[in-house]
Amino acid sequence: MEVSKVNSLVELFFKKLEEVDNKKPLLYSLKSEKKIYNWNEVSECIFRLTNKIKKLIKFGDKCLILSENNPNWFISDISVMNAGGISVPIFTTYSANDYKYILKDCKPTLVIVSNNSQFKKIKEFINHKETTIISFEKLDTNSYLITDIFKDTLNERLVNNSLKRNMPACIIYTSGTSGNPKGVILSHGGILANCEGAYDLLLPLIKKTSPVFLTWLPLSHSYEHTVQFVQILIGAEIFYAESLEKLLTNMSEAKPTIMTAVPRFYQNLFNKINVNFKKQKGFKRKLIDLTIEIGTKKLKKTKLKYYEIIIDFICEKLVRKKIKKQFGGKLQAFVSGGGALDQKIGEFLNSIGLPTLQGYGLTEASPVVSCNIPGKIQVETVGPPFKTNLVKIADDGEILIKGENIMLGYLNKQKETDEIIQDGWLYTGDIGELNQDGNLKITDRKKELIVNLGGDNISP
Repeated sequence: MEVSKVNSLVELFFKKLEEVDNKKPLLYSLKSEKKIYNWNEVSECIFRLTNKIKKLIKFGDKCLILSENNPNWFISDISVMNAGGISVPIFTTYSANDYKYILKDCKPTLVIVSNNSQFKKIKEFINHKETTIISFEKLDTNSYLITDIFKDTLNERLVNNSLKRNMPACIIYTSGTSGNPKGVILSHGGILANCEGAYDLLLPLIKKTSPVFLTWLPLSHSYEHTVQFVQILIGAEIFYAESLEKLLTNMSEAKPTIMTAVPRFYQNLFNKINVNFKKQKGFKRKLIDLTIEIGTKKLKKTKLKYYEIIIDFICEKLVRKKIKKQFGGKLQAFVSGGGALDQKIGEFLNSIGLPTLQGYGLTEASPVVSCNIPGKIQVETVGPPFKTNLVKIADDGEILIKGENIMLGYLNKQKETDEIIQDGWLYTGDIGELNQDGNLKITDRKKELIVNLGGDNISP
């Protein structure tokens, strides 16, 4: 499939549907009631939900999605776009003021919500006369139950061919650095351009084995939202984790080949593994130390001595293989984004056999700008820019980006849009440099903002 010729995210799904065995599993829920949906079942659910939504909204209407990660989230997102709507995914962890502001700002005509617990958070901010509700579970108010919709008679299998790359696909609200969240309008083409860049990055990995993802980062996050369409493009199997607490158990079950997460996850992982390593004594401890030492040398492309090659072979069998087994045994790459990954953590994870690719991006860029390449990792950098966007460094060191991946603008905020996008270039507010290998290195932040390990922007 030539992604550059695909018109929309909806078309991406249905083109891929034509390529794959439609009985191949696509979505897995690891919740207490485990469910598996194959490609055909997902497409049939999308057709039914599309037909329902099309009767409830007008073309271009905003449709809010408030839910934990699960297969219905995936189905709802594509169905909204297929029906001509614009997806507005929001976090389940927002404050009441944020919910109030977002609902007033985007004025959704349709709200898709998972359960009563989530619905209560937005109930008082909804105009019940103008807003229809679809829910995944029965609510204390009138709503269309998604399981009932999935039982509807299917008279029409609608694929919306009127969608174009320059049209809005979704509105992702960024965490407010000062004041209210801003609604970032991302186009179909912007996310597709990101998918194209990611495909080149992941190609060496998916050639080796069929891709399997374990998803736990909220789908309302721009990073994971775009990853969802990368998963479609490469025909991956997608597992939805139960919770952060059960992530390691879920990894043993799902056996992922690729996992995406924010730096906080890798820092916690580093701490847990380190605590375990420090408990070891004698020969075991010596072997662990050698694994890290030689693994770091390999990462930095330092030529190993003959005896180090032999020791490295032993470390691979006795240490790295055991560590990989704890993560399902098939992991080919962790991908880190949404904030800066500590260099020591990146070196540590790579040295013990957990390849970790650090990338860089921001919601306004759909969101990925650059990422390290498997086999060519430079942990002190965020890798080379994707071929689908241009990166240049301004005279004052600010990183500027241009490409189809740049947002269409902020919802209802023309002044802020004009400030951040000038002559087609997105002014990121980050300071950086391009090294001799063409890799991007982030060195500072232009404004006094902290990007925490969860990928949130916080004003001191």
